[in-house]
Amino acid sequence: MRLIRKSVLHIENVFSDGGKVASKSLKMVAAAAVIRNPWAGRGYVDDLSPEIRALGPQLSQHLTGLILGEVGSGDAVEAFGKSAVVGLDGELEHASALIHTLHFGNIYRNAVRAKSYLAFTNTRGPANAPIVLPMMDKNDEGRRSHYLTVQFAIADAPAADELVVVLGAATAGRPHHRIGDRYQDLKELGHDVSNPAAVK
Repeated sequence: MRLIRKSVLHIENVFSDGGKVASKSLKMVAAAAVIRNPWAGRGYVDDLSPEIRALGPQLSQHLTGLILGEVGSGDAVEAFGKSAVVGLDGELEHASALIHTLHFGNIYRNAVRAKSYLAFTNTRGPANAPIVLPMMDKNDEGRRSHYLTVQFAIADAPAADELVVVLGAATAGRPHHRIGDRYQDLKELGHDVSNPAAVK
């Protein structure tokens, strides 16, 4: 794909934690694409939408394919997230632009049959900047067992005029999750899910 300089597939398999073997192993996958920032060198660009619509679907299709190729099927994905890092010559808005659009997210969401929004980070940094990709249950934002984070870096990316765009997946929750979920907290507090802090 000419759009992409290179792609990176980061994989973690967790078999035990806290000295105890997991009843179900956890696989976390992050698929990253390194691309030239389409707005680099153009000064302030008022309308980002043409590039969003042209590039977002291509990137999502590529990254979704990498993830499904590793986990086997969309049904294997239980948690998901997204991230973008823009190089130092770009704007934070450029990192946000290609991932915070349904033209990007819905391709992945449909492939894994998900209803939730994708947990996210968007940051700016140099080559080898930390990529921090949070994830949550693909259908239930309050399921704390699936609050997960993948962390990695790409030694030569992003260059100052590049972007790194990432999708992530997990095949299970944390190995020994035991902090309950937010619904139990809401029940104990007598609060509603649409207003958890009971702000008046």
